[in-house]
Amino acid sequence: MKNFIRGGLALCLLVLALPSAAAVRVLATTADWGALTKELGGDRVDVYTATTALQDVHRVEAKPSLVARARTAELLVANGAELEAGWLPVLMQESGNPRIQRGAPGFFEATAAVRLIEVPTKLDRSMGDIHPLGNPHIQLDPRNIVAVAKALAAKLAAIDPAGADIYAARGADFAKRWGEAMTRWEAQAAPLKGVPVVIMHRDQVYLVRWLGMKELAAIEPKPGVPPSAGHLGQLVTQLAATPPRMILANAYNDPKAANWLSSRAHAPVVVLPFSVGGSAGAKDLFTLFDDTIERLLGAAP
Repeated sequence: MKNFIRGGLALCLLVLALPSAAAVRVLATTADWGALTKELGGDRVDVYTATTALQDVHRVEAKPSLVARARTAELLVANGAELEAGWLPVLMQESGNPRIQRGAPGFFEATAAVRLIEVPTKLDRSMGDIHPLGNPHIQLDPRNIVAVAKALAAKLAAIDPAGADIYAARGADFAKRWGEAMTRWEAQAAPLKGVPVVIMHRDQVYLVRWLGMKELAAIEPKPGVPPSAGHLGQLVTQLAATPPRMILANAYNDPKAANWLSSRAHAPVVVLPFSVGGSAGAKDLFTLFDDTIERLLGAAP
C-alpha cells in the first residue's frame, strides 16, 4: 500500500512538472528572448532556448536535437537582422515545420520591433562580418526590450487567442515593472556617463550608448575578425594618449586579447554577462541589468 501511495505521488509530481498540454510550444534563439517570452506567457508557454549566454550566437550548429525542437514548435522567437543567418535558415528548413517559416503566423523577429543602429551605407566583405540591416545586438538597451515585449505579447495573443487577456495583463505588468527598473538603473548608472571604454565586439554598442559611455576603440579591428598582434600594438599606442577606464568583454568571449591589452593599457577588464545566464547573478532579464551595472560601477573610480 505504501509503495502504491509513493508511486501515485511520484506520478502526480511528474504530471505537475510537465508543461500544460495547452501550453504554446516556443523555440527562442537566445536566452534573452526566451526569458522575455516566459515573462509574458507564464504557464501558457513552454519555452526552449536554442543557445546559451556562453555561446556566440553567430556560430551555432543546427544539431538533430535542435531540429526536433523546431519540428514541434508553434512559435519561433528569433532575434533577426541576420544575427542567426549562419544556422537558423538551415534549422527552419530541416524542421519541415510550416508554422515557423518566415511570413507564417508562428514566426517572430525581435529586431523588427525596433530601429537598428549602425546600418551600413555600403556592403563590402572586406569590412568584416557586417550585418546589412544594421547592428542586431539590441537586447542591452532596455528601451528596446519594451518595444519587443509589446510586439511579442501581441504575437502570443494571435497564436493563442484563448490566452489573449492573460498576455495583455502580463504584458502590462511587465511594462510597469520594467519601467520602474529602468528608472532605477539609469539613476544608479549616472556615474558611468562619459566614462571612456574599449569594447570587444560591436555587440556592446547598444549598452555603451544607452549609458552614455564613451567608446574609444574596439579590440576587433573589424566585426568578427580576431585582432592581430599588430592591431593590438596600435591600440596600445592609441590608448596611451586617451586611456580607457575599463575594457569590456562578454562572458562568451575568449579573454586573451582583452587581458593582454589590459596589462599594457592599465585598465581593468570587466566581464559582462551579456545575456541571461551569462553570470551567476544574471538569472533573468531584470537581474541581467542589475548585474551588468553593478560590474561596471565596480570598475569605475
